[in-house]
Amino acid sequence: MSRTPSKRSTEAQVAYLTFLHRETGERHHHYEEEMKQYRLMQAGDPEAVEESARMMSGNLHGHMVDDAVRNVKYLFVANITLATRFAIEGGMDAETAYNISDLYIGRMDAQTSVQAVLDVHREMYAYFTGQMARIKKEKVISRWVTQCIEYIDLHLHEKITVEDLAQHTGLSPSYLSTLFKKETGQAVSEYIPGKRIEVAKNMLLNSDYSSSEIAHFLNFSSQSHFIRVFRDKEGMTPKEYRDLHYGKGIRAASAGKENIADQQTGGSL
Repeated sequence: MSRTPSKRSTEAQVAYLTFLHRETGERHHHYEEEMKQYRLMQAGDPEAVEESARMMSGNLHGHMVDDAVRNVKYLFVANITLATRFAIEGGMDAETAYNISDLYIGRMDAQTSVQAVLDVHREMYAYFTGQMARIKKEKVISRWVTQCIEYIDLHLHEKITVEDLAQHTGLSPSYLSTLFKKETGQAVSEYIPGKRIEVAKNMLLNSDYSSSEIAHFLNFSSQSHFIRVFRDKEGMTPKEYRDLHYGKGIRAASAGKENIADQQTGGSL
């Protein structure tokens, strides 16, 4: 039996699910909890595989249908859609990333049990992570700058200074600044807001957080500061960016789900 009322408006069903989850203590993963796996994968960190497996196997993800296998397949499609985009943003060739996605969605679709889908998901995440590690290695970045990049990725919600990074790496602030600029092509003061804008773009596309909430979460001094930095880097305001792109990732995931459903029902209505 479906958990949501039938023949009701979308607003009524969303309200019902919100009430139901509040009563049962259920919730979805928080945004940062969900994004951690993608950032680790993008960095080529092997921990990404276990983190993503933990997220997929947990009980804090969406309940879309009562059939357990179909539900986990839908989650797989949503997951690989975001993983693909993070890989592209991390430097992977777009056509390669999309081909990897197509390959693993095809493998996943052939599975008939929850565990089999989870096994393909682990394999997919390990492959993406391994490819990103290779890409990062080819850039020949020193361990000190790598440590800085990892530190920045994990502390974007906090104030980050060159002194913080110097203390983290054991280098002097002046030497670290020179080394960071040499190896990344950007000064630390340019790189950090750039990474914050990358995260902000994902939040604008995949969440309903307001500009003021995103600004606060990513430690911009104010909403106006966030908007100014965003416009400088993207050529438009956060609102304009969301209006232009909002829902593309969701629509891609939904299209994948619909394709799976069509295949399972023979395409019949």
